[in-house]
Amino acid sequence: MKTTIIISSAIACSLTTALADWTAFRGSKGNGFADAPKLTTKLDEKKSIAWKTSLPGRGLSSPIAVGDKIFLTAGSGPRQERLHVIALNAKNGETLWERQFVATGRTVCHKKTCVAAPTPVSDGKFVVAQFSSNDVFCLDLNGNLKWLRGLTSDYPNAANSLGMSSSPVVANGVVIAQVENDADSFSAGLDLSTGKTLWRKQRPKGANWTSPVSFGHQGKELVALQAKTGISILEPRTGKELWNYAEGASTIPSTTVAGGDLFVPSNGLTALRPRKDGRSHTQLWRENKLRPGTASPVVSGGKIYVLNNANVFTSANPATGELGWRLRLTGPFSGSPVATKTHAYVFSEKGLGQVIDITGKEGKIVSTIDLKETILCTPAISGNALYVRSDAHVWKLGG
Repeated sequence: MKTTIIISSAIACSLTTALADWTAFRGSKGNGFADAPKLTTKLDEKKSIAWKTSLPGRGLSSPIAVGDKIFLTAGSGPRQERLHVIALNAKNGETLWERQFVATGRTVCHKKTCVAAPTPVSDGKFVVAQFSSNDVFCLDLNGNLKWLRGLTSDYPNAANSLGMSSSPVVANGVVIAQVENDADSFSAGLDLSTGKTLWRKQRPKGANWTSPVSFGHQGKELVALQAKTGISILEPRTGKELWNYAEGASTIPSTTVAGGDLFVPSNGLTALRPRKDGRSHTQLWRENKLRPGTASPVVSGGKIYVLNNANVFTSANPATGELGWRLRLTGPFSGSPVATKTHAYVFSEKGLGQVIDITGKEGKIVSTIDLKETILCTPAISGNALYVRSDAHVWKLGG
């Protein structure tokens, strides 16, 4: 397989170790939480913007952070055939390097989404970027290409009419890619070192925009795949299914993990606890009133928070599903909320950022910021700063 690569000049940048890396969609643990006690809660247009950087194309993908670098993807060109992987300096927003590739797969998407919908993932040494065209690229932190895969070249029927958006995860040295659609629907485990396919599993046919999530259980790292039929728990290196939950699940908001439990957007929200044998589970509770909209749930401070299609942000007890306070926000929303121990942050599709104090008996909006551009991504938190992107720009807020 031949792929055209256009490479801009690279600027080498030393890696500084950071305790607050945000390495995947909804953070390193896939639950939207970050321990960032100094992250500002007073967002406004005049004082909060540390920098603003222009982007070369569209993207719904979230930024990720490794050390002093911010990574994100974009798509450009008349048919979004140009795929961009970009690294920015977290301190000043300058472009450290940019790599451009030409898509080998289908780039046609619904007008609301685009080819750069999946969020990249990093293990701290490499960055893996997957696009709606089912092209997957692995680069080191300085932008050197390690390997690439054109999964549509290998499996030509893997596509849907609206565009793909599942974000990959890395677990036990394996890149887990969900390529689930109406035709040739599958998930695959790709070796992080080589890009070689370790396993490929047929999955339920049907457009699916959820993302896999990794979690630890009994000293092992496992992966949960979500589809319309439910969720499947796999060993990442072999793809072997350990157990499954077969009572259906959403195909848009994704499962959230907290304290070893899985919170699945199924029949509202359903809490599952893996049993010690690693081959079964216990259903803790199910609450129809906690049905998420597009946004995935977020956890913080011993609570779980759900944002529904009516723009209502609801707190609940993760042990019992008992509802707490509810707060109506200004929406609509496509991205998911993120949270620290004290506050939640969420951006509407119209670019309105809202900060919610989640420590009291009632939720309270304490500040807002209007970025005046369409924002469909989930923010990232790193180094006590918030990173948000639109089609045209990425912002660093605070820090």
